[in-house]
Amino acid sequence: MTLIRHKSHIVLSLLTLFVGGFSIAFLRGAEQAGSRPNFLFIIADDCTFRDIGCYGGQAITPNIDSLAQQGMRFTQCFQQAPMCSPTRHAIYTGIYPVKSGAYPNHTFVKDGTKSIAHYLEPFGYRVHLSGKTHINPKSSFPFEYSGKKNPDFKAIDQLLTESTRDGTPFCLFACSNEPHGPWNKGDASQYDSSTITLPPYFVDTKETRENMVNYLAEVTYFDGQVGELLTLLDKHGIAENTMVVVVSEQGSSFPFGKWTCYDTGLQSACIVRWPGKVKAGSVTDAMVEYVDIAPTFIDAAGGSREAAIDGMSFVPVLIGETDGHKRFVFGEMTTRGINKGSPYFGIRSIRSEKYKYIVNFTPGVTFQNACTNSTIFKSWRQKASDGDATAAEKINRYENRPAEEFYAIQEDPYEWHNLANDPQCAEHKAELKQELSRWMENCGDRGQQTELEALEHQERARKSDKNRKK
Repeated sequence: MTLIRHKSHIVLSLLTLFVGGFSIAFLRGAEQAGSRPNFLFIIADDCTFRDIGCYGGQAITPNIDSLAQQGMRFTQCFQQAPMCSPTRHAIYTGIYPVKSGAYPNHTFVKDGTKSIAHYLEPFGYRVHLSGKTHINPKSSFPFEYSGKKNPDFKAIDQLLTESTRDGTPFCLFACSNEPHGPWNKGDASQYDSSTITLPPYFVDTKETRENMVNYLAEVTYFDGQVGELLTLLDKHGIAENTMVVVVSEQGSSFPFGKWTCYDTGLQSACIVRWPGKVKAGSVTDAMVEYVDIAPTFIDAAGGSREAAIDGMSFVPVLIGETDGHKRFVFGEMTTRGINKGSPYFGIRSIRSEKYKYIVNFTPGVTFQNACTNSTIFKSWRQKASDGDATAAEKINRYENRPAEEFYAIQEDPYEWHNLANDPQCAEHKAELKQELSRWMENCGDRGQQTELEALEHQERARKSDKNRKK
């Protein structure tokens, strides 16, 4: 009897230890789940990073500027393709556009491609996209959706209410349609067309100045959306456990921005606030790409990057463990299939901290897009036809590209002095050219052949999407 009681005591003790250990493990797991950060990713549409206040621009952006003082400002953030659809596919999948299949505009990723929703769901996240989408097929992006062209603040308020009530972390993509043209939002009276400063690559015309004022007003309008989103975080008391990321997307649709692989087209503003993790008012020169955003969120949530993802987490940069991230960043542009674009004009680029190399596959083809049909560009043509040599030079530089371009980016940030044939730059050019070739091969990018297949890819993807909906 004593023996039986002794055995029972042992069993009871073991059960107590097991249950107690399980409880401790469960509580630790619950504590970890509760401490997982929320993510609020805010993206503009066609906004040149240089125009934002905290990046030295003329746009009045008090909310973004204040956020930069509360977090970290990236001076070298880049996206992969200076068009809306490839950009957004790259953000959500972490995969380079040609590799995912989403390299033409208005396109689709390949069947079976995963996105951030698939990666965060196992950690209990609600993944919600409010506003502009431009992604397909929906099977690769099983988000909750709200809004159309702009974030739906009522739906977002409801999401935050439910997430706070249920203790469920969220990943919210708030996707603005501003300052995408037409520039008809915001208060243009805040700006004076006669005193604003035009970038050195612009032709100074009345049409350019008037459009610049309207564009800047819409950048300020976007800043107001940022402020409204931050106010909602404060309203629900969750700002302290939310990583906020604000990016500007590709450059504006003025010449030399969107649709080009110059820094004005590919470089992006990027500001990250993460209370308790990111040092307030910090600035980093670490080179990051949009494909790094998904793995960064996965890492911050406690997950691991999957092999299919091209990007790399920059959490170590955010928390101050390192001040570097990538040696090279890459870009690509496909005009085939875009509005009023050249029948084909493929561009690829690579950039290091000091140099930029660009290859144009068809230098004999005139570079065209919606910009070259705009009232702005037409005013440039008129000025050139009136005998203005500077206007004529800028039009020629935009429409007619050499096979190779090479720039000393630190001394020449607007990429105006092509050093591709300078023998003193031959070694640096050769290095970048080799690295670009490696990247293209890794992506399955066959250059001009890939460009010619753009329309076929779009059509094949559309047919596949229609069959899935039947």
